[in-house]
Parts: sequence; C-alpha cells; structure tokens
Amino acid sequence: MPQARSASTAALTLLALGVVYGDIGTSPLYAVRETFAPGHGIPLTDAAVLGGLSTIFWILMIVVSLKYVTLVMRADNKGEGGIMALLALASRALRGHARWRAPVMLAGVIGASLFFGEAVLTPAISVLSAVEGLSLGAAGAERDLVPLAAGVLAALFLMQRHGTGAVGALFGPVCALWFATLGASGIWNIAQNPAVLGALNPVHALGFVTGYGASSFVVLGSVLLAITGAEALYADMGHFGKKAVRIAWFGMVAPALVLNYFGQGALLMRDATAITSPFYLAFPPWALYPMVALATAATVIASQATISGAFSVTQQAIQLGFLPRMKILHTSASTAGQIYVPAVNWILFAAVLGAVVGFGSSERLASAYGVAVMGTMMATTILTFFVIRFGWGYPLWLCAAASGFFLAIEATLFSSALLKVPDGGWLPLVLGVIACSLMLTWRRGRLLARVRLSTVPLKRLLESLMREPPVRVPGTAVFLTTNPDSTPPALLHNLNHNKVLHERVVFLTIEVGDEPMVSAEQRIELELLEQGFWKMTLRYGFMQNPDVAHDLTTTSRRLLEFDMMTTSFFLSRQTLVPAERGPLVARWSERLFTALSRNAGSAADYFNLPVNRVIELGTKVQL
Repeated sequence: MPQARSASTAALTLLALGVVYGDIGTSPLYAVRETFAPGHGIPLTDAAVLGGLSTIFWILMIVVSLKYVTLVMRADNKGEGGIMALLALASRALRGHARWRAPVMLAGVIGASLFFGEAVLTPAISVLSAVEGLSLGAAGAERDLVPLAAGVLAALFLMQRHGTGAVGALFGPVCALWFATLGASGIWNIAQNPAVLGALNPVHALGFVTGYGASSFVVLGSVLLAITGAEALYADMGHFGKKAVRIAWFGMVAPALVLNYFGQGALLMRDATAITSPFYLAFPPWALYPMVALATAATVIASQATISGAFSVTQQAIQLGFLPRMKILHTSASTAGQIYVPAVNWILFAAVLGAVVGFGSSERLASAYGVAVMGTMMATTILTFFVIRFGWGYPLWLCAAASGFFLAIEATLFSSALLKVPDGGWLPLVLGVIACSLMLTWRRGRLLARVRLSTVPLKRLLESLMREPPVRVPGTAVFLTTNPDSTPPALLHNLNHNKVLHERVVFLTIEVGDEPMVSAEQRIELELLEQGFWKMTLRYGFMQNPDVAHDLTTTSRRLLEFDMMTTSFFLSRQTLVPAERGPLVARWSERLFTALSRNAGSAADYFNLPVNRVIELGTKVQL
C-alpha cells in the first residue's frame, strides 16, 4: 500500500509539472531580458545584475513559495482552488457579515476578469518568445516569426475540441525535460562565474529596488514577469492535490528556475551584449534549434494550461450566476475537469491572434503582461484575508499583518506595471473591463428579472387548485423554477391556455452551491405537497454540469420513479423589455443584459433535458 501511494504521488507530481507549472516555467524565456533591458536606464554592471537576480529570487520565494505554495493552497474549497472557488469560500465565510459581501464579490469578479486577460496574453507572449530564438540562427527570420507563431496558436486552438487527454500524457515528461534542461544550462553558466551566487544575499535586492531612483520602480514591472503563472499553482491544485504540487515546486521547478535565472545572470556578467537574448545565448550554439523546438513545446503546454483554466473559470462563473449559459462539452469520459467551451475558445483565439499580430514581438507584449497577473494576485490576497479572518477565525492583527505584507509587495509591482499602460498595458485592462461588465451586468440583471417577474405564492395556488381542481391528464409534468415557494409562470400559462394538469406535477429547483462537488447521495431533496404535487431540489457543485435527465431516472429512482416517455418538462422563457428608467440605470447596461439573455444557451441543453419532451412558454419581464 505505501508503495502504491508513493507511485501515485510520483505520477501526479509528473503530471503537475506540465499542467500546473507550464506558465511559470516558460518565464525564463523573457523575464531576465526584460529586467535588464537598456530602456530602464539601469547600467548593466555586475552590481546591477546581482541586484536584479536577487530581486527575482526573493520575489519567487516570497510570492510563490511562501504565499501560494505554503499559505494560499491551504484555503481550498473542498480540495479545489482558483479565484472563483476562493470567491465561493469567502462568500460562505461572510454569511453573518452582509456588509462585506458586495466588496468581496467585486474583488472576485475583478480577479476573474483579469484572469481572462492573462489567458489572452500567456499564449501570445509564450509562443512568440519561443520562436524568436530562430532569429539568432537564420538571417531574415524575423519576418516569419509572427506567421509561425500564428500557425502554432491556430493548431493549438483547433486541438481544443478534441480534448487534451490524447496529448496530456506527454505534458509531464516534456516539462520534466524542459526543467532539467533549464537547470543544466544554469549550472553550466554558474560554474563559469560562481560570483553570481552572491545574488542570494537580499541586500543586493534592497539596493536594486532603491538605488537607481525612478528606474528602480520602473524595472519592477519587468521583474514581476518571473512570477507569471503563480496563480495556476492554486487554480489547478484540485487536479493533483496539494502534496504533488508542492513536491513538484520544491523538488524540481523552483531549483530549475533559480539555476537558470542565475545562469543567465552569470552570462550577462561575462558578456553584456548577450542581453539581446540571454536565454538562448546561455546554451552552446549547436543547441539553438533543439532548444527552440523544446521551448515551443513548453510554451504550447503553458498555453494549454491557461486555456483550460479559462474554460474552468467560465464554467464556475456560469454555475455561480455570473455568466449566461453556454455550451460546455466534456472531452473525457473519466476526467470531469476536461471540458471545452466553444464560444470561449474562439473568442480567446481571436484575441490572442490580434495580440500577436498587433504587438509583433514578445518584448512589446511583455509591457502588457504584468497588469493582468498582479491584478489577479491582489484579488486572491484580498479574498484570502476574508477566508482566514471570518472562515477560520484567526486574530485580526495576524490576518491584517500577513495579508498587508503580501498586498504591499503586489500593489508595488502592480503600480509599476501600470506605468506600461500606454505601451500595451491597456490591453488586459480593456479585456478585464469588458469581462467585468459582462459578469456584473448579468448578475444584477438576473436578480432584477427574478424580482420583477410577476408570480403567485405556490401555497396559495395549491389551495385554490384543491378547492376547484382542474382536469388531470396522465403523465408527469416537471416545472423548472428558481424560487421553490413561488408558482412557475409556465404553470400559470399552461392552466390558462390548456385548462388541465398532469396527474403528477413536480416543481423542480436546481441549486448550485458554494462547494465544488455535490455527491449523488446529497443530490436530491423531495417533498410531497398535496395530492400528486411534489417539490424537488437537485443540488450541484459549481464545478459540475447539471444532468437533470440522468438524475431523475437514476438517482431519484428510490424516491420517485420517472419515465421519460411520459414526462414533460415545462420551461419559462423570459422576454426582457427595457423600462423607461429601469433599475439597471444605464441604457447600455439594459441593452447588454437583453443581448446576453437572447444569446444565452438553451436551458434544455444546459440542464440536459430530453429535447422532444420540453415545452417552453414565454413571459414578458420589464427591467
């Protein structure tokens, strides 16, 4: 048994190398080059190199090792992580503190919105930085880099609909080779200039961030590129478990990254002209093309992890009520987390392609990258504060001190990144504003639509039906409702037009909780109301897709038998009509919500209802 557990942990650790660490593992391609770029105004002296490397090292240790790997990963939502899972956890902790719920929700939505901006920039900068190595070995290759990167990205996004299962087994070994190569290159260069190890002394970092005036602040916007992808440690831990993620980080990833960064620094201390491409020039000339191929494979894996993360965040946002229903396809029969969201996939592809063509180089894209990364990290820190303070009950001074420490560092890095807004930092901000507007408008609009929907208390309706019973016809009618105590509008319309009721009527409410998964044993709650009237609740976690047909025919069999051939599902389709001066206030907000509602996915498809047994009845709702 211990040997089996050990083998399982080793396998999960290998897989985590590919899925969890693909993004942060490709940062050496551009982080050192951008940190010591001549445009910052810091001379490339040995002291500056030691200071820059020391800053990179200590930010890795504080933000990644201490904050994410050691602390934040403890704030799991029943084993799951990520910004939306953390938002659900924080919301649960604040049930007795209503005044904090709105600010916390806003922080979570902003963090998730900026994550979508990161999902656009990661594939663009990673793939471009990988193929740019070709320009070192072939004259005139610069003009082919953008088309080549676009071709790689097109193949990557086309592959999404087939799922990652077929190539997933290669991710771990390829990334293991990548990190081993990073470490070997670092050791080889450090051996030629061991003085670079002096960067381990934090005094050099302190001197670097204070000794060059305004340039010290500006350069922090490039230093933070070394920690891009740290959010994935938390977001993907549910797939592999905390133990495997932590073993992979401390056992291989962190040593390989530090060695490679120091190796590039040792190269720059020997030859300052290598700043044009310190990553590729740190390898022998014969290794250039093999490294370009390996780097391209590693960046594709990093991009895949980010794209998959965008799919997962979208699914969670839909389940938690922040986005309209979308078509979600499961690409694996055995792994629930492997999903494909066609709409998100092609929107991402268009945005990524636009970024590659519009910016044209990884150097220009680097200016846009930091804003999204640090914004998401700050949101995670804020949400974690509420979890540890109100959920775990830690003393206020301790929560404030720990969160304030990390927030001060991240706010400084974020402020530095904002200086690059004119040079490209505007892109993730624009993408974040768009995503945030969509989520907040949909959330508020749905709440208002429910309030405005005219309905009758269910208890009163049943009393009237018992006094004057309508004609009952054979079969079962299932009426989907969001409020189990109110009469579904579809039932009122059915009575008004058809003057009949089925022998058995089930009022079905689908609830999505703030936990990631709900077991089959906890799925169904059933209550008999009157003769032939039932109230049923189906509960799902925010990482599960509702499957009503399956649960009614299997899970509920011991409680209430369902025959799909004699069961009809009644849905209320709402037609939204903007008011003269509606609660959404801004006319654009009303129009946006109306457009989202019209283009939302079919409820029958989303809840997996038998299409030939669904009846939709319309209702007008004035906003």
